[in-house]
Amino acid sequence: MQQVRLSDVEERVYQAVTALEARGQVPYPDMIAAESGLSAEEIHAPLHMLTEKNLLHREDSPMAGLDFGPRWCARQMA
Repeated sequence: MQQVRLSDVEERVYQAVTALEARGQVPYPDMIAAESGLSAEEIHAPLHMLTEKNLLHREDSPMAGLDFGPRWCARQMA
């Protein structure tokens, strides 16, 4: 498997997403920020970079009328 280089901030954000998912929590941006110890503004760019690197994907709220914002989910690596 090819190694993907991550910055320290990208690594923190990715680990926050996977930790939230492991606990069965939905990785919404505010929860990712709290888990990573970063502000909501600081996680914006890393979320998009991790998406470009195909490590995360964005999902919109699955329930009509209950939009809590996008959630960011880790890609399952085989």
